[in-house]
Amino acid sequence: MFDIVAVLVVLTATFSYLNHRFLKFPMTIGVMTIALALSLAVMALDKLGFGVPRGSEHALLASIDFTDVLMQGMLSFLLFAGALHVDLKSLRQVAWQVAALAVVGTALSTLIVGYGSWYALGALGISISLVHCLLFGALISPTDPIAVLGILKSAKVAARVEATIAGESLVNDGIGVVLFALLLGMLESGVVPSAATALTVFAREAIGGALFGIALGYAVYRVLHTIDNAQIEVLITLATVVGGYALAYHLHVSGPLAMVASGLLIGSEGRARAMSERTRLHLDIFWQLLDELLNGVLFLLIGLEFALIAFPASAFDAVLLVVALTIVARYLVVGVPATLWRRWFGLPPGSGLVLTWGGVRGGISVALALSLPPGEGRDVVLMLTYAVVVFSILGQGLTVGRLARALRLGADQRRG
Repeated sequence: MFDIVAVLVVLTATFSYLNHRFLKFPMTIGVMTIALALSLAVMALDKLGFGVPRGSEHALLASIDFTDVLMQGMLSFLLFAGALHVDLKSLRQVAWQVAALAVVGTALSTLIVGYGSWYALGALGISISLVHCLLFGALISPTDPIAVLGILKSAKVAARVEATIAGESLVNDGIGVVLFALLLGMLESGVVPSAATALTVFAREAIGGALFGIALGYAVYRVLHTIDNAQIEVLITLATVVGGYALAYHLHVSGPLAMVASGLLIGSEGRARAMSERTRLHLDIFWQLLDELLNGVLFLLIGLEFALIAFPASAFDAVLLVVALTIVARYLVVGVPATLWRRWFGLPPGSGLVLTWGGVRGGISVALALSLPPGEGRDVVLMLTYAVVVFSILGQGLTVGRLARALRLGADQRRG
């Protein structure tokens, strides 16, 4: 295990350096781009008869359970770190709008993408069950908060637009995971749960996770208020993430939503009322460094995992259709409401397009796809998921800032 961690950290540091020197992309996108190029180069060498490089990459990736590493390891830290630095005051101003987009929007997008991909793939002669398509809709509809928050740092969009995108992304991730779990249970058991059962599970996971996170965050805030020691207070926040995520799992509530809720509360009330300036500085340095390191490793894994995905030439049309479908679904459930009810959202003109294009997918979608039971349906879902994620990060992530500036939604332009 130590050797694997060593390889991943060294590769992440090397690719970060190369990106900083030559590509000048946002760090996470640059690392993924170089890792993706490495995977393509290894695949090309394999086609030319040099099988050793690809065999080595396969051996490395086969020793890493991507789903377990992300969902049970890195996710809690990344969500907490992301929520810790979200402006809660700005988020409160769009709380109801974010809730509507995250809950209703994610559910509607799951249905649109699920049924749309089922019909589209069927028309192309690709055999896949409706349940697998709905699972694909559930895992690809939520925007990845890890990718979104990382990209928003460099996109520099207007504050209210950024708060809406970031808030929706932090919440819809937990909603999507709950929907995915419900559908996966239906696939494995072959039994369709009743509406009452589905709503009960959804409420327990989603609402329970949020309430548990708030209670946890408040308890930690009260503890932090009693001391003034930077090292101990940083250690307490670290214990909050590790212990809180594990406890949420045993309580059968959403760990991701719990981490978001506790991170938001500690990052606002805790920082403002329970920490000295010295503690805040230590906290920011620690969590920013951890966030950057884990993000880099995560996007490195996304790029390297490409070598394990089968992309048959006959699936090119399917990939194009599904990528377009996910963007259209995102526009229908987020862009259209934000445009029609712009005054209620309090957003400037053109925000609907930025909200649509800023909905980046990332590692969580890949991890959920990899967790599906082996079979033909899983292979198709994994291929489509990877195509959407790569396009989303490289295509949307690198251009959302330009789109915001073109629509005069850049932070500097809005101040003017």
